[in-house]
Amino acid sequence: MSTLTAAPRDYTAGMPGDRLAAIAARRAFVSLKLTFTDAAAALDGAQAQWLRQQVRAAEEPVDLWLLRAPLFSQLAGSAPERRQLRQRLRRAIEAVFAEPQPSTMFATV
Repeated sequence: MSTLTAAPRDYTAGMPGDRLAAIAARRAFVSLKLTFTDAAAALDGAQAQWLRQQVRAAEEPVDLWLLRAPLFSQLAGSAPERRQLRQRLRRAIEAVFAEPQPSTMFATV
């Protein structure tokens, strides 16, 4: 009979990075959704009510991506408050949907 004791199996191998990436993605989505919610809350009318419902129902970043055009349309105008909301919205969208930058020779050195 062997006296070796087996170590418990490690079921988390490879998981910490995946888990951290999932948490970061979720936080980015929540931040984006809050920005969309704030922008939609500043609007009035039937179209604004529809936008608020759609934003509330969004479950993934792509759901919000599809709502960006009608929301920007409703935020049109030269009022400083509207301009600030559009800027916040643009920054939040860019943070989540940023295109990867091409690598340069400087990055490989």
